[in-house]
Amino acid sequence: MRFKNRTVIITGAAQGIGEGLAHAYAAQGAQVVLSDVQREQGRSVEQSILQKGGSALFVPCDVRNEQDIVRLVNLVLERTGSLDIVINNAGVSCWKSPYELTVQEWDDILNTNARSCFLLSREAAKYMRDSGKGGAIVNMSSTRSIMSEPDTEAYAASKGAILSLTHALAVSLGRDGIRVNCISPGWIETGRAEHLREKDHKQHPAGRVGTPDDIAKACFYLTDPENTFVTGTHLIVDGGMTRKMIYEE
Repeated sequence: MRFKNRTVIITGAAQGIGEGLAHAYAAQGAQVVLSDVQREQGRSVEQSILQKGGSALFVPCDVRNEQDIVRLVNLVLERTGSLDIVINNAGVSCWKSPYELTVQEWDDILNTNARSCFLLSREAAKYMRDSGKGGAIVNMSSTRSIMSEPDTEAYAASKGAILSLTHALAVSLGRDGIRVNCISPGWIETGRAEHLREKDHKQHPAGRVGTPDDIAKACFYLTDPENTFVTGTHLIVDGGMTRKMIYEE
């Protein structure tokens, strides 16, 4: 119960990695606040945690909207009276040729993935500073911040922005006892693992595709109140896949 009585906000918590993080933190005693635009799924995750004896509160939030983010933080403080950890996990992608990608699609991806990290970090940091307790922020980037596939320009740009934003915030907020770190997940299976092939696992030096639990363990390390010397770091959690040279045969 290493996070007992600590309040954590997780964006994009209605499914995928965010849902896994919500369950993992709740199991460690945290007061988990889930936010997402998917209301039905978000409430389902909330109820699942509550049924297991955990503490959970779902708050609908569109992270592209500044006022939604302000409202989210204010509601959390009103309901729980504290805010210790923020995990900026919400994100969308668009695989589309740069010849056809529209400005609207570009803006939507950058605003959802990158701008939201700044806005929620800013609002949460105000409380963390004024409380005198500090806090921890984790921004979810991607291995696409350091490598690419074709037709991923907007997604790659957003994830690269998150990486740079992380070290900038770590420097700016460090004086207030706020640590800011970044995780870049690789291939994390959030659906039905039985559909994975043997060669999918063998692509990874670790011998398997990742799971949301792998990302949760990384978040635990970065948000542990004992780890006060860890800030501004970029933690790649990909089973070693980005370190493996690949040759076409």
